[in-house]
Amino acid sequence: MLAYTIRRLFMLIPVLLGMTLIVFSIVHLIPGNPAQTILGETATQEAIRELEENMGLNEPFFVQYGLYLADLFQGDLGQSLRTKVDIGQEILPRVAATFELTFFAMLFAIIIGVNAGIISAWKQNTWLDFAAMIFALVGVSMPVFWLALMEQWVFAQELGWLPSSGRQPSTGQIEPITHFYVIDSLLHLDFGRLMQVLSHLVLPAVALGTIPMAIIARMTRSSMLEVMKSDYIRTVRAKGSGQFLVIYKHALRNATIPVLTVIGLQTGVLLGGAILTETIFAWPGVGRYVYEGINYRDYPVIQSGILIIAFLFVMINLIVDLLYAYIDPRIKY
Repeated sequence: MLAYTIRRLFMLIPVLLGMTLIVFSIVHLIPGNPAQTILGETATQEAIRELEENMGLNEPFFVQYGLYLADLFQGDLGQSLRTKVDIGQEILPRVAATFELTFFAMLFAIIIGVNAGIISAWKQNTWLDFAAMIFALVGVSMPVFWLALMEQWVFAQELGWLPSSGRQPSTGQIEPITHFYVIDSLLHLDFGRLMQVLSHLVLPAVALGTIPMAIIARMTRSSMLEVMKSDYIRTVRAKGSGQFLVIYKHALRNATIPVLTVIGLQTGVLLGGAILTETIFAWPGVGRYVYEGINYRDYPVIQSGILIIAFLFVMINLIVDLLYAYIDPRIKY
């Protein structure tokens, strides 16, 4: 197990290097000139050339890429071309915001999706099965932006139950320690603030987690139906075990492998694909940060944001692979 983990960690190196090259190449194909964007449309050609020289934009492509890798290996993500602030300082709170939103979205998706899939398989071909699968079909078909806007209209505007945007109230903001506001509220022992932070998480987490919830529900149902036909399940039932014990103790663990794979993939997708949700709910996450960087042709911001998301995606896949052996001892590396 340890040897496999070490090999997988070494395998991350060429993957991430390849990702940096691909991202660097694609970003430089974006139409527009960063120097022109920074100086404005009225800038002279001489001023643009001078800024390009200062920023190294006049160097050949592979020279720019080599300089970027050299800085990256030293932990330097560079400076934003727009704000002139170190990207590491700017992006850390945004990564924490996206990760916190993704965590609660996947928590919602897993709790609802897994249990809906189990009930659907347990009550196969009954009205509960049909209701759960129709619910899953609607969930996977529903556009995220439409659901987010409907949530804001119903629960924030009409009923006034939940806030419509932001991570916390605009007044009396909590002093960040980890930049994970739920954790920071607990560290400050401010339970009133904790409830406010959680209330800001509800609407965006549900909007973001609805599609993964539906996918997890359908995968759980399929996997559970296959496991429930196994010989060992018939043996457990013959011993007199109750249906609840059969499903949650014996069947669910062996049905978890494909479900866990879907959970890992969907978590990575949410980390990189939360731009719409973050924009609608004014959530200051990394997706919105990269989107703003694209608008301003801010190459370092785009590269750093995508690289961090890619790194998190690869690490999630690594964790999922390692969990396989823990869940199912028959899997050997």
